[in-house]
Amino acid sequence: MTLPRRMIRIQDLADDPAVFAAYDAAHRPGATPPEVLAAQRRHGILDLEIYRHADRLVMILTIAEDFDPAGLDAESAITPALVAWHRRMATLQRRPSGGDQDWPEATLVFRQSDHP
Repeated sequence: MTLPRRMIRIQDLADDPAVFAAYDAAHRPGATPPEVLAAQRRHGILDLEIYRHADRLVMILTIAEDFDPAGLDAESAITPALVAWHRRMATLQRRPSGGDQDWPEATLVFRQSDHP
């Protein structure tokens, strides 16, 4: 049995306190559409956390062995509630500096347990 793995992704927000407040509010319990959460779970996201510091977002995903990002993207492109959610988030988010995609995966550069 393979254990779930973590994936770390980053994204930025428009540098505006009103955007920070809107983004935080959209992610409070009960504010994120249930269709978004159900799709994430259906495609192998076991848990997902987003941390924010000023305009920088860090997403920590715990994903199953059968994580299906392509399937999630395909469903997100045709399901009205998911399309609306992604459009709403796109008005708040911006790609990280030098990035050519939304939510690029971060590269692991240090793990304390790798050091004696």
